[in-house]
Amino acid sequence: MRGGRACYHLLPDHDEELPEGCEEPDRAGQSGWEGAPGVAPVLEEPCRLVLSAPSSVLRDEEIKQLSPHLPPRLMQQPWHLLYCTGHDGFSLRTLYRRAKQPGSPALLLIRDTEAQAFGAFSTSTIRCSNGFYGTGETFLFSFSPELKVFRWTGRNNFFVKGDSDLLMIGGGSGRFGLWLDGDLHHGGSHPCETFDNETLSPREEFCVQDLELWGLA
Repeated sequence: MRGGRACYHLLPDHDEELPEGCEEPDRAGQSGWEGAPGVAPVLEEPCRLVLSAPSSVLRDEEIKQLSPHLPPRLMQQPWHLLYCTGHDGFSLRTLYRRAKQPGSPALLLIRDTEAQAFGAFSTSTIRCSNGFYGTGETFLFSFSPELKVFRWTGRNNFFVKGDSDLLMIGGGSGRFGLWLDGDLHHGGSHPCETFDNETLSPREEFCVQDLELWGLA
């Protein structure tokens, strides 16, 4: 059992149909982010990330550390647990189906079988797509054990891409900053041009222990 947690109220969520086809990618990139450092500085006035339920991946202290790195406009709004391997099983298709929240950003949290916590923030809904989509606010992060955040370098716009067998976040030269296979049991992390990140997990390929996807209603 982990340490004490704040009190939460679990809000209902609704299962939705898997999209019939892949959607067109969002407008990639966002002005003002070119040349951003690989590891982000902590904001001077952090806001608290509000979750509608306890997380099985991150501890309260880790949530507190991650909070100031999210866009301030998304703070103080309750984030809802859209998908959890503990409740919904291990399936990328199910993740897409439950993540269908138009216009909602996404917070992907992963803990591997070596107890390493890491993940990604996307300004766009995680979905099946024909190409890469997202904006320059997308980032990767890892607790190793201290929090490291890897922001957009401006070198390419390979933010997020999903199909039925693979979810990819960050890329370049055939390497992905974070990828997950179709059954969500296995994944990998490599340094990539999009975020100039370190390997997020202790090994370049890992096995998933717990995975959660959070979004805004």
